[in-house]
Amino acid sequence: MLKTRYSAATAILLAGSLALLSACGDQSPGQAAETPGATAPPIVESSPSVSPSPSMKPEKPEENKPEPTPSAEVNQGGQAGSDPADDAVQVAATPEAMSVLVNKQFKLPDGYKPDDLVEPDVHFIFSEKLEKRLMRKEAAEALELLFEGAKKDGYFLGGVSGYRSHEYQTSLFNRYVKQQGEEEARKVSAVPGHSEHQTGLAMDVSDSSGKCAAEDCFADMKESQWLAGHAHEYGFIIRYPKGKEEITGYSYEPWHIRYVGTDIAKEIYEQGITLEEYYNTIPVSAQK
Repeated sequence: MLKTRYSAATAILLAGSLALLSACGDQSPGQAAETPGATAPPIVESSPSVSPSPSMKPEKPEENKPEPTPSAEVNQGGQAGSDPADDAVQVAATPEAMSVLVNKQFKLPDGYKPDDLVEPDVHFIFSEKLEKRLMRKEAAEALELLFEGAKKDGYFLGGVSGYRSHEYQTSLFNRYVKQQGEEEARKVSAVPGHSEHQTGLAMDVSDSSGKCAAEDCFADMKESQWLAGHAHEYGFIIRYPKGKEEITGYSYEPWHIRYVGTDIAKEIYEQGITLEEYYNTIPVSAQK
């Protein structure tokens, strides 16, 4: 009789405990609750959202005047500029732009090489098939028109030096340093990475004979005078004009023409300014 009562009481207690646990929904830690016989809701997969990275830049609306838009990268070593302490060196954010500003303060990205280099169909003062014959396609086509325009006016031009790789510019700059010392070399030659020739948008020009090629005496030649007065009509500017040495950082080079497009070239020519002044990026050392 006692065993029967004890067993019955135990059964009642166990039943009550199970009911209580069921009501509380108890489950082992970390284990998801499952409903027997229930079908789990389907999982809807969606395309993962992409977080913007620094290289994914939103497109900017076009503006009347293009900006040099340098990146925030700063050359702490101060490799360029007559006084590196005055102006921090920044990397051009749009090196492929026809209007890109490349000088002592703005450099090209490491390893930059244009992907549309071609040889313009113009006369060169040398016969070798060298890389310095090349220019970017748009600039090369404009150079052909410029040479043809000069010819119609009775002036015969010759190409001297166009595209230069980073490696070639390095050897050229080092040669100037060895000959003249670094301070003087920086006035006539660009530090590697800061050369307009590497953009594929610049060409040194002389008369067809090559007399005074890349020399000061070219300034006194009639071809130089024609170039100064007509280059802008074809989208080129005299990049390092006389009297602007403190702004450009380079000596006067009447032979060095740079393609920027006809609109910008016309404005620079008519105002008698440099590309630095056009962009309002005059070096601190030149501001007085």
